[in-house]
Amino acid sequence: MMTNTFLPHVGGVARSVAAFTNQLRSFGNRVIVVAPEYQADPDDEEIDVIRIPAIQNFNGSDFSAIIPIPGFLEAHLQDFQPDIIHSHHPFLMGSTAVRVATKHEAPLVYTQHTMFEQYTHYVPVNLPRMKQFAVSLCTGYANMSDQVIAPSESVADILRKRGVKTPTETIPTGIFIDEFVKGDGQSVRSSENIPDEAFVVGHVGRLAPEKNLEFLSEAVALFLRDEPEAHFLVVGYGPSEKKMRDFFARHHLQNQVHFLGKQNGQNLIDAYHAMDVFAFSSKSETQGLVLTEAMTAGAPAVALDASGVRDVVRNRKNGLILPDERVDQFANALMEMCHCSDRARQNFIKEAKRTAENYSMYNCASKITEVYQRLIKNNEIDTQRDEFLWKKSIEQVKTEWELLQNLTSAVGNALSEGKSKMS
Repeated sequence: MMTNTFLPHVGGVARSVAAFTNQLRSFGNRVIVVAPEYQADPDDEEIDVIRIPAIQNFNGSDFSAIIPIPGFLEAHLQDFQPDIIHSHHPFLMGSTAVRVATKHEAPLVYTQHTMFEQYTHYVPVNLPRMKQFAVSLCTGYANMSDQVIAPSESVADILRKRGVKTPTETIPTGIFIDEFVKGDGQSVRSSENIPDEAFVVGHVGRLAPEKNLEFLSEAVALFLRDEPEAHFLVVGYGPSEKKMRDFFARHHLQNQVHFLGKQNGQNLIDAYHAMDVFAFSSKSETQGLVLTEAMTAGAPAVALDASGVRDVVRNRKNGLILPDERVDQFANALMEMCHCSDRARQNFIKEAKRTAENYSMYNCASKITEVYQRLIKNNEIDTQRDEFLWKKSIEQVKTEWELLQNLTSAVGNALSEGKSKMS
């Protein structure tokens, strides 16, 4: 497993890699995870995890960017002969995955976890060209792989429309259902001084701009103003947390809003069980793992229609899905969930739990095992995988990045010079 994000980082990719790794190991496989170093120490003592030296807080984010050190990884893989190389990103560690797969003559599997064109705000100048580069990069990488995994059918359709010819299979990240159904939401409510009878809107995820949290905050605030006894429970951390806190404080709603920060294990599960409805406004998801986790805990969803989301949320069955990004409509949907009859609420909860059963980690890991076994059995891959074309593509992106950095610097200098002249 080769990934640019892994525990203790909080995010869908890190959690997906960790979940599949744990389940595959329980099947009797040996799985080595190759991931960047992080400033924070891992929560537990790691087994079979190779940490690559990395630049921390890359470009002001909470991501770590690996530092290529010739021979570093191979020195750690000397005694390990992989049958499968599974890449979870098309760049950085993804480039390394291509080289390792070629060296060991092993099939290369690639999971498209992320719609990277939604993340171009992390580069110096967010230009449409960068979005197209992101799409082209992912498409090219997928076509270099021997198998593509899509976390949802809607993402699989997008990849095919973009020109991915490599066989693509839809396998979502699963959930350890037996763990998620057992939670103590009451303890979370008590610790946050939330009354037992209060209606609680919940959200779990990385608090970052690409998650559309400004919209979510506005919609929840509109709902809370009309429902002074309701509360908003937020689990996660990230660069947008302060902005969210400040927003609710300005609207004098801070007593109804609770930020729990990073939560893992049973604490996270208990938080889900404290929620009456799960609010989700992201449009950059490939699956929306948190949606299925919330449903496992019995929380139906209110969400915007988007790829990944529409595969999980079925309107008026296990939640409400909104076709338009309108604050008033989202707030009204929360209001509807708050005031629906007991019978309607129980039907929502029942359907949410039924949906979650389709995302059993055991079943999802079994499907990916079948893919691995098929690739190993039919290992007729092109061992002369054309790395030149891939390196050329990477160089193009690097060149574009350097041009954008140069443009940013030039604009900054021009503005500074202008201010100097005016003064």
